[in-house]
Amino acid sequence: MKIRPVILSGGSGTRLWPVSRSKAPKQFVPLIGAENLFAATVRSTYDMGRSVNDPTSFAPPMIVGNAEHKFLIHDALDAAKQSEAIVLLEPIGRNTAAAAIAAALAEKDDDVLHLVRPSDHVIADAKAFRAAIAQAVPAAAAGSFVLFGIAPDYPETGYGYINPGAATTFDGVKSIAAFKEKPDAKGAVALIAGGALWNSGIFLYSPRTLIEEAKKLAPEMLKQVQEALDKAQSDARGITLDAKTYEAVASEPFDRVIMEHTKHGAVVPCSMGWNDVGSWQALWQSADKDKDGNATIGSVVTQDSKNCYVRSEGPAVAVLGLEDIAVIATKDAILVTPRNRTQDVKALVAAVQETKPDLAQNHSVARRPWGSYESIAAGSHFQCKHITVLPGRSLSLQMHHHRAEHWVVVVGTAKVEIDGVEKMVYPNESVYIPKGSTHRLTNPGMIELHLIEVQSGDYLGEDDIVRLADNYGRTENSPSKVNKH
Repeated sequence: MKIRPVILSGGSGTRLWPVSRSKAPKQFVPLIGAENLFAATVRSTYDMGRSVNDPTSFAPPMIVGNAEHKFLIHDALDAAKQSEAIVLLEPIGRNTAAAAIAAALAEKDDDVLHLVRPSDHVIADAKAFRAAIAQAVPAAAAGSFVLFGIAPDYPETGYGYINPGAATTFDGVKSIAAFKEKPDAKGAVALIAGGALWNSGIFLYSPRTLIEEAKKLAPEMLKQVQEALDKAQSDARGITLDAKTYEAVASEPFDRVIMEHTKHGAVVPCSMGWNDVGSWQALWQSADKDKDGNATIGSVVTQDSKNCYVRSEGPAVAVLGLEDIAVIATKDAILVTPRNRTQDVKALVAAVQETKPDLAQNHSVARRPWGSYESIAAGSHFQCKHITVLPGRSLSLQMHHHRAEHWVVVVGTAKVEIDGVEKMVYPNESVYIPKGSTHRLTNPGMIELHLIEVQSGDYLGEDDIVRLADNYGRTENSPSKVNKH
């Protein structure tokens, strides 16, 4: 049977705030090296088929992700040359049970197993992962839900644990005696001493097996997800589940709905360099450190400090006389917390959402299908932005009621349309767009286009936009209505 990687990408990554924000969560931002976690996961599924010299044993991946991240998903798929990937978009996140069931119902090939894996996990030892998959295949093909259990490196309190049971008739596969929720420090030590494994959240099973089990364990969820799929909207870039129907689906994890109740659960114990990158503590644990145990990223200086995780994506950060502290600085927010409290950042972000929602949702650099923009200065009746347009991309054809704009090209070449008239604008040249004029910006070149936009007017709100035409299917009734460009 072929294996279809099913990559789940609906999480918001709140425990990694302020680098992770809901509009561009952790799987879409570079946390380890220059490549983001989603792109690395997509690439690794492609490499997996090549590495066993049998690409036909792996079917093209299926992505289950948030509709709001549609273009982030497709950018990564295009970069990995995964043009045959199936993209299933959720209008609202409903946790892993609904996502897995949706993937099973959307599967058209009866001769595949689903390798369900989150998009925000790191697996350092690809060879060990392939070996574990090979052990799991016979059990999964025979009707088991096979979970990959990780041999623990330390007593982590942020992970769930599994107590493996007796050996099965399949080599290397054990039954599951019990699931254990995230323990306290003392409980984690006891679990490891008793032979417990970390719950990786990675599964292998037949999608038809899941549908049959969901009929018994989650019939209402199965019915609702099927209806959302029946009413889905499809285009060349993906299938978007029906929002009204899918919103009614219960938000529950796959473990709780299926694995804790099924009689067909199994586990493959393995060590494959797994890290769920779920907190700043987890990142410190896997990072390279100096002689004092400090992991530093960006413009950082430490003195008389030990076992700290210090990361800066903007200002220089200096840390003096601290131990076991995490300091994370972006251009618009700074988090300082004891390293052993980074699992609690999720609750802190809920408070940020109430008082400063933009800091919880958006980065200072806002990603768009055509590129990005960043506000660099603002005052009474004016605002300046740095705009980046990817090669071959265009902003929507639009107009503004309350503001005029002045564009100065600094890198690349811009094709600008104003009231039906096109002109080329080159570096160190500028163009003026009067209030009320229809206009569009395009990058016709082979390199990124960078320009400075100066807005002036009596109202500069993000909702002063009338979108007349758009290459990305955005409409005035979509959530992107109030977003710039």
